[in-house]
Amino acid sequence: MARSLRSPALPHGLYYDRNFVTTADRAEIVDWLATIHPIWERRYAAHHPPPPGREQRWLLRPVYWLGNWQFACLDYYHPPNGVRHRCVRAEPYPPVLRRLVARAERIARRLYDGPDMPAGWHLNTCLVNFYGSRLEGGRRIDTARVGEHKDFEPGPVASLSLGARAFFQFVSGSRARERAAVACQQWLDDGSLQIFGGDRWKRRLFHRVQRVDRKGVVFDLNTERFVTRRVNFTFRYVPDEHIVAYAELPPDAAADVREYVEQLARHSTFFHRELAARADALSARPATPRSAAP
Repeated sequence: MARSLRSPALPHGLYYDRNFVTTADRAEIVDWLATIHPIWERRYAAHHPPPPGREQRWLLRPVYWLGNWQFACLDYYHPPNGVRHRCVRAEPYPPVLRRLVARAERIARRLYDGPDMPAGWHLNTCLVNFYGSRLEGGRRIDTARVGEHKDFEPGPVASLSLGARAFFQFVSGSRARERAAVACQQWLDDGSLQIFGGDRWKRRLFHRVQRVDRKGVVFDLNTERFVTRRVNFTFRYVPDEHIVAYAELPPDAAADVREYVEQLARHSTFFHRELAARADALSARPATPRSAAP
């Protein structure tokens, strides 16, 4: 359970520090962001096709992952059953994020205990989300939102925000055509840290980003066909035994994400090595003997 809160205005189990990221740390993060090349992913793939009644689609925004990459077409991490071959080893955190994560982990361990703080918990996976507008036919189409969802990784979640403010809500449900009751809402500011955990905020309620301010900075990043005005880092915990190297994926899963790994490898030494490691592993396997002709 959560023991204490930084702000008495927040409900029990939530934490928020609007000035968590220093000016120097922010500049270091922005410099690092300019070195990566986020990718566009499709929701499904050949061996993980859309369920009946749904169609293939692109995600709303380009993404990047650190620690491990949860490709959308592998259906993300969803325990207790959706844990195998969902989390593919990815690049480590840059130094500035390692420092900030260490501070966030110390705060979370003071706030949560018991079933809300799993044994071995550490923030070893990070989704870097880019919020802004998709460029299409010379027009900007705003996609700065995320619908109702839950983060199924065990333990508390920590979220760092840079750029324009985001209007964040916890809501009671995610059914279509049903108005979800808002349990809590707040603006997430530039340089802020948000932590949430526990049964109510993590397991019972959904959360969403309703909108992002249109005012403020526009980041100069390698986001193709996209104008970014907010970057969010969502740090979570995946048990280490559920993280696999690309070379360890079964053939169908590896084929479904190979296009993305090849794209990442063009700019990332890490993924270039991962691609080569799988090729080496395949070439080292003994050839399967053909059955004798009848």
